[in-house]
Amino acid sequence: MPELPDQTAPHVPGGEPDRPLVPLLAPRDGVPEVVATAEAVAKAAAALNQGSGPLAVDAERASGFRYSARAYLVQLRREGAGTVLLDPIPCATDLAPLAEVINPLEWILHAADQDLPGLAELGLAPASLFDTELAGRLAGFERVGLAAMVDQVLGFELRKGHGAADWSKRPLPESWLNYAALDVELLVELRNEMAAELDKQGKSEWAVQEFERIRLAGPPEPKPDRWRRTSRITSLETQRQLAAARSLWQAREELARKRDVSPGRVLPDSAIIEAAGTDPRSIEALRALPVFGGPRQRRYSRIWLQALEHARALPEAELPPKNPPSTGPPPASRWARNDPAAADRLTTVREALAALAAEVAVPVENLVTPELVRRLCWDWTAPENGDFEAVIEQVLEAGRARPWQRRLTVPVLGEALASAERKRAEDS
Repeated sequence: MPELPDQTAPHVPGGEPDRPLVPLLAPRDGVPEVVATAEAVAKAAAALNQGSGPLAVDAERASGFRYSARAYLVQLRREGAGTVLLDPIPCATDLAPLAEVINPLEWILHAADQDLPGLAELGLAPASLFDTELAGRLAGFERVGLAAMVDQVLGFELRKGHGAADWSKRPLPESWLNYAALDVELLVELRNEMAAELDKQGKSEWAVQEFERIRLAGPPEPKPDRWRRTSRITSLETQRQLAAARSLWQAREELARKRDVSPGRVLPDSAIIEAAGTDPRSIEALRALPVFGGPRQRRYSRIWLQALEHARALPEAELPPKNPPSTGPPPASRWARNDPAAADRLTTVREALAALAAEVAVPVENLVTPELVRRLCWDWTAPENGDFEAVIEQVLEAGRARPWQRRLTVPVLGEALASAERKRAEDS
């Protein structure tokens, strides 16, 4: 069994959970003017440069409204400098003075992986990172949303309400700006409390490794065959219909990218499935279908019809298979039928990891990714020399598990797989 931290139960630094909460209704210094010019950027950079300590950062995107992950508002706060609300759209080419000041700093974000790619597009990237959401997970908090953690840790009620808004809208309403400023109002205090909590639990080094992984991760790689995630795609019965759905999805994707509009607002999934299933062969027939006859869709009728014509002309060899090609283990629900030994290994390993997760008060998925566990159990072949841990170490390292994860899980996984092998030998 690996060496475990001295304390595994999370301590909530702000008092008992049933204490009265203090509503956080407005920033302590008021809502600042939005920075939207080169001159204002330079002034904000100078102010932040006079501040001290780490930098609280947040960004508002327009997910569900826009195609890109662009940041439409950036919130910054530093001790001694106050809060900056930056509109990066009109001054995206004027941010060099700001980057020079803030890029060398430690940034504090909540769920950093959501905002870092959009900020990187603006030339803004931290030298080091503290993610308060991930800190909450590592510290064993059951609820790790920003409002929940501000409540548990600091005793303030942070009311949410505009997170899913269209932040590309201009001008931004005052109530939205108030909401945005509050998102960074207490991040520095939250970071300090969580750093102390992680240190108390002996998990500070774990957090450092996790934060660095996120900081260096970059944007996620596009998943293959994303068109197969279209809602109700499984209702299509033939490969030709799947080809039509794929062609419509690709046409929608290109149109959404050019217009910077969320794909679902260009054409809903339901319309793609309807057209792929009925295969209309004229503009009139297409417009007779639900959605396609609407005023917003009529202007794109030729694009959708050409997509259907393209799918119709594909040779049989170029049609997509009915089932996506396998790139890894099958769903775990099929293992007992396809490979009972692998199913036994997975069950034993999951039980062992669940016990370890409870012992160190960290969610299982933060100890080792479920996909890596499935691959290990599915592809497993016991080494002839019996050194299970050496093989597992190689697999986890190749799967980019961090050193702290490997130190904790390799012995547990080794014992679990050895136990599964012994049990199978006894039963055979």
